[in-house]
Amino acid sequence: MRRRRSVKIVATLGPSSSRIEEIRALHAAGVDVFRLNFSHGSREEHEARLAAIREVEAESGRPIGILADLQGPKLRLGSFAKGRIELEEGASFRLDLDPRPGDETRAPLPHREVFAALSAGTLLLLDDGKLSLKVLSCGADFAETLCLVGGPLSDHKGVNVPNVVLAVSAVTEKDRTDLAFALEKGADWIAFSFVQRPEDVAEGRKLVAERAGVMVKLEKPSAIKRLAEIIELADGVMLARGDLGVEMPPEDVPSVQKEVIHACRLAGKPVVVATQMLESMIFSPTPTRAEASDVATAVYEGADAVMLSAETAAGRYPVEAVAMMNRIACRVHQDPLFFSLLETTRIEHRRSDPDAITAAASQVAHTAGAAAIVSYTTSGATALRAARERPQAPILVLTSSLSTARRLALLWGAHPVHTRDVESFSDMVEEALRIARKEEFARPGERIVITAGIPFGTPGATNTLHIAWLER
Repeated sequence: MRRRRSVKIVATLGPSSSRIEEIRALHAAGVDVFRLNFSHGSREEHEARLAAIREVEAESGRPIGILADLQGPKLRLGSFAKGRIELEEGASFRLDLDPRPGDETRAPLPHREVFAALSAGTLLLLDDGKLSLKVLSCGADFAETLCLVGGPLSDHKGVNVPNVVLAVSAVTEKDRTDLAFALEKGADWIAFSFVQRPEDVAEGRKLVAERAGVMVKLEKPSAIKRLAEIIELADGVMLARGDLGVEMPPEDVPSVQKEVIHACRLAGKPVVVATQMLESMIFSPTPTRAEASDVATAVYEGADAVMLSAETAAGRYPVEAVAMMNRIACRVHQDPLFFSLLETTRIEHRRSDPDAITAAASQVAHTAGAAAIVSYTTSGATALRAARERPQAPILVLTSSLSTARRLALLWGAHPVHTRDVESFSDMVEEALRIARKEEFARPGERIVITAGIPFGTPGATNTLHIAWLER
């Protein structure tokens, strides 16, 4: 099942895609990594999906990544006496800790940490930014506000506080329980929501304890302000454009997308572009042309992966959405301008032997017309360096660690293969040639470029480059 594209596809599982037949069809259509959204669904449902994914993996013989997406803290209003109100523009509206149901003049907001962070002039957004309030005065348990944009407002709608760092942990008690479950069941990536600062990432890393990759969801403008520090602590990044777009002007999101992708490439960390990519395919068998262009733009910019959310979790056409995303990505990959555009954002290399070898491998593969770059890795570091170069040749990643192979299913250009340990240089070359032929990456008479670390099994010690021929 060789993919004819470098970018990977992440698909969210849900009511529309929980049965093994559906998961099998999604994988065949192009899914490389499955996302389990712990904001929805029961423990039993997630466990059944995990088991189904691993069964499909065993059938296909190809490592499949699993991303467990933790809910994170949710700031929500309480309830209203009538369940719903109409908030008028220009009206005064009070938020407080009083648990009594609200009305047209006030509403309960059961989050003391929000009031602690407010000041006069702070903007509050309700219901995914559909309504906005300006704080006139506030205290430890209340805020008097002016409604700037009104509209209908009902029970438990979300509250956003743009450009304010709240004194709240990114990991709730629910998240800790879900995290323990996901790690026990073998999730390959853990995504943390509501990250505001590097300290949130450090907390997540401590809890994961190297048992999975740590992915940071960029949803808050405060996280963008400290992007370099957050990327340094993370193993991967997800640009959650829907949530981020609530708290910043829509016109800022495209430039932030470019900034995040470039910063992740510079750091050699995988980056996923997510939310609303083929939104209309929740209800339609075809996307809008604007959505197709949006997916293509992320691919042209060099994102490691593009993600489907409700399209596959709850939509009417989950397989069609994946197939469409796959076709768009393959079409971009065939464009002669694709690699030319990636070359214009060529990044500076670090001054280290492993980086020098990896950069040389990309250049040698291009100059020699090699069919593939074969990267031996234990921890995944060698493969990450190879993908950082965005080479034209595909990256065949060989590893004796199944968990590493699954985690690298998210990586740009990488085709991970779980294989045995090699014992000598000649054994390494022979195994690379065998798998390159078996996986249909090279035919007799073609070259491959091999990178590895010797002594074998030393994480991150890439120090060898070798060109090998497949005999006719």
